[in-house]
Amino acid sequence: MPELFHQKPVFSEVQCSSRLSAVEDALFVVGGRWTIRVMIAILSGHTRFNDLQRTLSTISARVLSSELKDLELNGLVERKVLAHQKPVVVDYVPTEYSRSLREVIAALADWGAKHKKKIRGK
Repeated sequence: MPELFHQKPVFSEVQCSSRLSAVEDALFVVGGRWTIRVMIAILSGHTRFNDLQRTLSTISARVLSSELKDLELNGLVERKVLAHQKPVVVDYVPTEYSRSLREVIAALADWGAKHKKKIRGK
């Protein structure tokens, strides 16, 4: 048998249950297909709808609009309407809550870069 099956578990039963619950909560907020991608773009300074759509070139306007509404409902972005400008400008700015995702996004990006060949089958 491979040695992997004889290794000591990484987490106790209590830790496992606690981590599963915490990850389920996190994925409820950021687990959508586009959520992390949209947040990366917003955290990188792309705050206007058309700019976001250009940056995320394969997202449709309908899906982006829906994602932005969900992000706002979940407290990850704040929609700022600049009515004094003509035409009216809308910015989607990151909240302090969303800034806490930076380390998570960095870890995901590092993991993806490290395992890119395996993930893409090359």
